[in-house]
Amino acid sequence: MKIRKLGKYKWMIEKEGNMKVPAVIFTDEESIESEELQNAAQQIANVATLSGIVRYAVAMPDIHWGYGFPIGGVAAFDTDEGIISPGGVGFDINCGVRLLTVDIPADEILPKLELLADAIFRSVPVGVGSRRHERYPKKVLEQVCLKGAQWAVEEGFGQEEDLQHIEDGGRLKEVDPDAVSDRAYERGSDELGTLGSGNHFMEIQRVERVYDREAAVFLGIVENTVTVMIHSGSRGFGHQIATDYITLMRNQLKGHNADLPDRQLINAPFRHPVGQRYYKAMCCAANYAFANRQMITYYVRQAFASVFPGAKLKVVYDVAHNVAKVEEHEVDGERLKLVVHRKGATRAFGPGNSTLSGIFRNLGQPVLIPGDMGTASYVLLGTKEAEKEAFGTTAHGAGRRLGRKEAKRRLSLSQVMKEMRERKIVVRSASKGTLIEEAPEAYKDVDRVVEITEAAGLSKRVVRLVPLAVIKG
Repeated sequence: MKIRKLGKYKWMIEKEGNMKVPAVIFTDEESIESEELQNAAQQIANVATLSGIVRYAVAMPDIHWGYGFPIGGVAAFDTDEGIISPGGVGFDINCGVRLLTVDIPADEILPKLELLADAIFRSVPVGVGSRRHERYPKKVLEQVCLKGAQWAVEEGFGQEEDLQHIEDGGRLKEVDPDAVSDRAYERGSDELGTLGSGNHFMEIQRVERVYDREAAVFLGIVENTVTVMIHSGSRGFGHQIATDYITLMRNQLKGHNADLPDRQLINAPFRHPVGQRYYKAMCCAANYAFANRQMITYYVRQAFASVFPGAKLKVVYDVAHNVAKVEEHEVDGERLKLVVHRKGATRAFGPGNSTLSGIFRNLGQPVLIPGDMGTASYVLLGTKEAEKEAFGTTAHGAGRRLGRKEAKRRLSLSQVMKEMRERKIVVRSASKGTLIEEAPEAYKDVDRVVEITEAAGLSKRVVRLVPLAVIKG
């Protein structure tokens, strides 16, 4: 595998063997040499072998190994000649992030921070297999599939204004509830409004630094006030849909998938009935995730009201990190309709993009990049350069440096908790193991990841947020 430097933060894996296009990696000199990146680079090179891929496969600065596609991988496929791959989306379909502003200064929050963390921890079920008492029947979940976050608002879990601050309005329209299995509906019946485990979290944060004051004012973010970040996805509902269609593609499309360099890249031609059913089922899961984060927002608002009566929490934005969407992009001077897979990557359309709703069209899409537990998170804006260079995409987080097992082998709970205390961060978690797996040492430096994305022109910083309290699964 030959990697050639194109710029300070841009590298190319040259087309060779069965690769149909080259692959581009946005990273720095230090990272390109690492063993971990080399493994993930092989994965993005494998993606470049898939049918109908356009221009090049792309890897973000937070790239690390994943199922099929690397996490931090982006690829666009022609809608007529190309494919759709569950491994290019991930098992947690529309795992994403939402940011809320709070109209209370950080100094007023701090004396009641422990109380507030407890209230949120009680209000939102967290952890592996977390459930709500409410169990929604298939008939209701079909409406969730059809309407996404709009369903949650109609059911009283928010305001109409919230929907204007969600990617795609919190509702993908290319859905078919009949493409979802009964097992997926069963798994999703009692998980709406729950956080889950792993890298999912809720975080109370302080706005530490403002880089772009004008944009921050537009977004309603003020220095030294408080924000709440919510990171969750489609839970068991989305996982089951991914599992179902990987099995279906393996059984029904053996000939089509016979020559894959990695069996985890299992896929279907986008126009094939199986490809269309997966796409529409995936959109159902994306809508479930939008509804899930909307409901979590409702419970977080309730928790704040129990400690600070009258507190107002407004949605800044809600972004998807794991999804495939049909979009139009310019490639070699031609406008093409493409299936853009973003796995562990954030849509980052720039100012003037007609896809963005009115209030964000002049600004560019807000981008939310969370750090690991205990480090900073960022709000950024998409750019025209991202549209030109990476199908309108930027990074999604810090990116893992250590696998979960390796983190548990190297780190201890006492070590992690000591570090959190030293940073004066309040922690609530359903699992001690999760705290070790998600320790700051297990992740790359988010400040560096964001620095590279900005230097490469993929997004521009607006504010830096630092954690006051972390609630984990």
